[in-house]
Amino acid sequence: MSERTLHDPTGPPAVGESRAHVLDVLRAAPDAVGVREIAEQTGLHSNTVRFHLDTLVKDGFAERATEGSGRPGRPRVVYRAVASSPVREGHRSYQLLARMLTGLVTEALAQPARAAVGAGEAWGRYLVDTPSPARRIDTEEAVRRLTRVLTDVGFAPGPVQDLPNPVVPLRHCPFREVAEEHRDTVCSLHLGLMRGALKEVRAPLRVERLDPFVEPSLCLAHLAPAEEHRTPDQAA
Repeated sequence: MSERTLHDPTGPPAVGESRAHVLDVLRAAPDAVGVREIAEQTGLHSNTVRFHLDTLVKDGFAERATEGSGRPGRPRVVYRAVASSPVREGHRSYQLLARMLTGLVTEALAQPARAAVGAGEAWGRYLVDTPSPARRIDTEEAVRRLTRVLTDVGFAPGPVQDLPNPVVPLRHCPFREVAEEHRDTVCSLHLGLMRGALKEVRAPLRVERLDPFVEPSLCLAHLAPAEEHRTPDQAA
């Protein structure tokens, strides 16, 4: 196995648009700030902010601390940007780890694709911006919230094709190398992610299927009316 396969590319880690926005807020803040303040300034859901903050801390762009409030209750967790660029020493092999773990899941579970859909649904529910119980989400808003999650994760969704049933083009797979080796497991995880996001917002849509790699850099997510929103003709 070559070094290119064993190790992730060297150089600074990539920072997506949403994560860069979170980092900009940290750098502009005179003091450490909490998740709520960052969510208000970026317009991102609090869970999405936490996801980006955890990655920024892991990559060395930010640091986490506990703020002593002097009051009863759990101390507030705050974040600040580091003063200089993160120092990288040695290789990182997260891509290799992902391949090893995906292979383990595929071999160890009787139905790895089904398990991946379930895990993906749980993460989709966690990452999406959940509406209040009283708010009714229409098709346009559901697609907007779904594409926002997909953008944050790195799928680069394109404009939704308004066919009889909407199709969301995904123009970049952030896990492409692993998906090429373990397509059923990884693509099922992505399918579950989208299904979980739509279920969490009580969308009138569901993800009917995901067509992976219809082109080298294009997957298609096919949407359809959710079961409770189907017409008699659609249900037949």
